[in-house]
Amino acid sequence: MNHGRPTMAKREKEKSRKENQKTKDERRSQRKKDQANRPPNENGEDPDIAGIVPGPQAPPEEFRD
Repeated sequence: MNHGRPTMAKREKEKSRKENQKTKDERRSQRKKDQANRPPNENGEDPDIAGIVPGPQAPPEEFRD
């Protein structure tokens, strides 16, 4: 059985999908611009991982003897 024409719902869905993609593209381009304009770090270290020491970590203060 045919439940009617799904074209209007499909059009709305596609329109919504295109709008979401457009906003994502705008956010991506803005992020690229922000990253390009950011001044470089003085010591060349990534700020997200600055100060992290590889290897085993010391136990938290509450678990130390």
